[in-house]
Amino acid sequence: MSDTPEGALSGIKVIDLSRVLGGPFCTQILADHGADVIKVEPPMGDETREWGPPFETDEEGNTVSSSYFKGTNRNKKCIALDLRQEGAKEILFRLLETADVLIENFKVGTLERWGMGYEEVLQKRFPQLIHCQITGFGNDGPLGGFPGYDAVIQAMSGLNSINGTPGSGPTRIGSPVVDLVTGLNAVIGINMALVERNRSGLGQKVESTLYDTGVSLQHPHAANWFMNGKIPVITGNAHPNVVPYDLFETRTRPIFLAVGNNGQFKKAMEVLGRPELADDPRFITNGERNINRIALTEILTELLADEECQELTSRFLAVGVPAGPANNVGEVLTDEHTLHRKMVVEIDDYKGVGAPVKLSRTPASMRTAPGLFAQDNHSVLSEAGYSDEEIASLVNSGAVVDKKR
Repeated sequence: MSDTPEGALSGIKVIDLSRVLGGPFCTQILADHGADVIKVEPPMGDETREWGPPFETDEEGNTVSSSYFKGTNRNKKCIALDLRQEGAKEILFRLLETADVLIENFKVGTLERWGMGYEEVLQKRFPQLIHCQITGFGNDGPLGGFPGYDAVIQAMSGLNSINGTPGSGPTRIGSPVVDLVTGLNAVIGINMALVERNRSGLGQKVESTLYDTGVSLQHPHAANWFMNGKIPVITGNAHPNVVPYDLFETRTRPIFLAVGNNGQFKKAMEVLGRPELADDPRFITNGERNINRIALTEILTELLADEECQELTSRFLAVGVPAGPANNVGEVLTDEHTLHRKMVVEIDDYKGVGAPVKLSRTPASMRTAPGLFAQDNHSVLSEAGYSDEEIASLVNSGAVVDKKR
């Protein structure tokens, strides 16, 4: 156990019925910041336990878990219930009696079919409960109720259309950014509902959808379209509004140069030994640089070609010009600044990405590694008031699941 102070969400109890990514990512953040999260898996388990390789194995070589699952499920207690059974539903209702938040990402209508719909049952039985629902497209509208995955939403929300190069065409963003930001939106919504509950004493439903998230990520492209009506073109690494803001080759490795204002452009040109370019009428403002981006890009490509990337990065940063090398994942996770910022954490043999939000008095803490399937069945049910005999009966009935089916 960590000896750090209690997290900001200490005392908040979360029942997590979600699987895959958006929901588990949300609840891991809540758990990192002190919430008591009980992860309730279906009889077959969270499907991401099988999303590999790579897999973690035990001493006998049996698969224990995938890296994908372990990336979003630390600091949680893991139990397994078959919610189609009445006994399992009663367990869930007992857990909800002392819970603050229920989060799920079932297909629309699933809880209603099980007799646990929010408006019909949960809101009336647990008026202080905050119910967070994550779906692909929401409950209503032309696409309401349809399933959605990150890559599909990237395409449908236009994110693919503004990512890639003219040669590659529209390209999926390499990280499941829609799923992850949907999880972040759920965290924001849950915390806003908790704050509001302090005033009203009432819970409410929080909705976070993949589609809404994908549309919300269209900045600055949506703002540009609202103003000029032009469909964005794929620009590769270049920014549609800001120049120079692009990836350039150097003698050793690519460097990203991000010049956000005229002062930075002047300093960058001084670093490169061409201060007169800052006074060139073609480049004197960002608007002019954007109009003349082809000419400027050709000049910068030539200037940067013989530079050493790390040394040049240091020179740019020293004068306040944002720049950095194009690192791979391994380089990032072993970088001295990554380690200094505690963005790699360890619990026994578990390693994971740290918490990006730092609170001074109530910091996040990494207390337990991602759990095995159903490993906390007995302790969670005992804490909820079930006797050993009752737990054994629930396991025998199949309401409580101790082995994946």
